[in-house]
Amino acid sequence: MTAAATLDVADGVGTLRLDRPPMNALDVALQDLIRDLADEAARRDDVRAVVVYGGEKVFAAGADIKEMQAMDHAAMVARARGLQDAFTAVARIPKPVVAAVTGYALGGGCELALCADIRIAGESAKLGQPEILLGLIPGAGGTQRLARLVGPGRAKDLIFTGRMVKAAEALEIGLVEKVVPDAEVYEQAHAWAARLAQGPAIALRAAKECVDGGIETDLDTGLALERSWFAGLFATEDRETGMRSFVEQGPGKAKFR
Repeated sequence: MTAAATLDVADGVGTLRLDRPPMNALDVALQDLIRDLADEAARRDDVRAVVVYGGEKVFAAGADIKEMQAMDHAAMVARARGLQDAFTAVARIPKPVVAAVTGYALGGGCELALCADIRIAGESAKLGQPEILLGLIPGAGGTQRLARLVGPGRAKDLIFTGRMVKAAEALEIGLVEKVVPDAEVYEQAHAWAARLAQGPAIALRAAKECVDGGIETDLDTGLALERSWFAGLFATEDRETGMRSFVEQGPGKAKFR
């Protein structure tokens, strides 16, 4: 089946939509398309926030196992690199990114959701890293991003057992930030992104880079990164707009577009 994904833009929000029925299985063609669309979203000025969405019934149920079964060791070395590169491209989009999680987000699907800044899940969503049940481990960032998000103990529980967690438990352990009725997942994810699309783009990029970069380094290095961005923002038009609006109109009324 031909892989399919699109980037549709409206009101400053780019929706990166997976469309490989029935389960959005991640084959090589789809992973490459995700990388290309993430790069496009990163460079387009009309995209100020991003929603990653798999459709009403499923986010992504994991890698294409039939394709992987036919690969030898050398092919899987290249595949693992390609999949990590594709998902890292999503994680490094210098704009707010929200995953709208419906149905299953398993294996590579869960790893893709981990690349977003926040995850909004439907009430019937199920997430997990079941690779251990295939005699494997997560290979697209799951051992790293999951542990950073929920802590090493909870990450090991999910990875060692391969069990799925329902939306309520995912919320409890911090795997998702919000649970909503299934029918409202995309609507609420888009609303979150649209609100931030009206915000100061450079400051949002700075905040994302400081949080993400700081997690991966020591406190002093993280503080230096924050200090550099904080001072640098004083040279931006958005900072001028925000402070002028605060003085003239009061807090929270600045319009950055």
